[in-house]
Amino acid sequence: MEQGIFLALVAFFIGILTGLPLCWVFLGSTFIGLLLIKGSFSFMAGTFYHAIDNYILMAIAFFIYAGNLISESGISARLVRLSYALVGRIRGGLVDVGIVSAVFMGALTGSSLPVIAALIPILVPGLEKLGYERRYVTAVLCSSSFLGYLIPPSVPGLIYCLVAQQSVAAVFLATVIPGLILAGGYILINTFLCPRYFSPRAEAPKLPTTFAESIREIGASTWSALPALGCPIIVLFGIYGGIFTPNEAGAVAVLYTILVGFLIYREMKLSNFWECSKTTVVTMGMIAFLLGFGTVFTRLLIREGIGELMTQFILGISENKYIILLMMNILLLILGMFIDGIPILIIVVPLITPLIQKLDVNMVHLGAIIVLNIGLGVVTPPYAISIFLGTKLSNLRYEELVPPMVIFLFLVGIPVLLLTTYIPALSLWLPVAVLGKAIVGVP
Repeated sequence: MEQGIFLALVAFFIGILTGLPLCWVFLGSTFIGLLLIKGSFSFMAGTFYHAIDNYILMAIAFFIYAGNLISESGISARLVRLSYALVGRIRGGLVDVGIVSAVFMGALTGSSLPVIAALIPILVPGLEKLGYERRYVTAVLCSSSFLGYLIPPSVPGLIYCLVAQQSVAAVFLATVIPGLILAGGYILINTFLCPRYFSPRAEAPKLPTTFAESIREIGASTWSALPALGCPIIVLFGIYGGIFTPNEAGAVAVLYTILVGFLIYREMKLSNFWECSKTTVVTMGMIAFLLGFGTVFTRLLIREGIGELMTQFILGISENKYIILLMMNILLLILGMFIDGIPILIIVVPLITPLIQKLDVNMVHLGAIIVLNIGLGVVTPPYAISIFLGTKLSNLRYEELVPPMVIFLFLVGIPVLLLTTYIPALSLWLPVAVLGKAIVGVP
């Protein structure tokens, strides 16, 4: 590794530790690295442009806009009331709603960022009024944001299939059971952890005390929430029915929310609409800079061979199958702390595929392990884009979100990763049952 790249990495860590804005840390570290290795600065402009010239940013923008509008249109209040009537008596039940919603929204959008952008404005303000701490609800939603990676369709799964030349259907099915176990584990941990972050408030509505009163409240809240429920229903059936793409779904959600807010609930005002529009533009500007400069820095590291150097170092330590799989997980988690999932897939998969095949590890099983690692990288500090977007949307500090997220990571995320790694049946049973042994490559 050249001295210039080493100093760039040192500058990167110093910038994070001193609390500088991450996008400027990326930019400064890249500038230092290129200056010391006498690289071309034209690399920065081209890479930045290609990083933000991405259709996924359009979906992110629409869902952020829809989420901001939902919080001001009356939709959020109706949905929270309905959820409160249904699961208000269950410990942490309303937070569980966010976990389940993250699974479905992540599967629909194929990215963790739209999940955070849509759910935080919908759930956090309403749950905070009921007594849930803002930092905890935000942390749970950020921790759950990648669960959709494991439910088809999965963008990381598609990229793995492209690089490793594996069956898309098999890899999609291989991640379903680990994904459901993760979601169930999050719900279980939330049941025990939630009381620490919950203090009932006087303004919280009283729950019915009799069965008849409960039925009446559920009926009344459902009737009130019908226009609000139309938004997710339209998006869900529109995408799965092939009527429109996730980008178009975001645009439809924005239009639908505007109509409901102005014409049905009549809680949306021009002033609120204007504030939502400005907030969306500012947030998207932050995301564009973060993605652009972050991609520039990671591409510089990739170009100078940092990822390949780390991979070769860890894989050269042992030839034991189980130790190599453990080291692979460690490598992927370390890379995921700093580098986006797509570059990791492009770097690591071709390098480890020959060795994995010699160790007689099924490639569909490997796909489930890697996709799960990529997902965990989204929520693993220090560089986790979900954390930085969550802090922006919830107006929280970085250090407020990290402690609760680390609990979910170490009590659920890492154990499920180890189970998926060392119990192949968790990922291979469903593909074999649906597609057969020949397609999955199981003898």
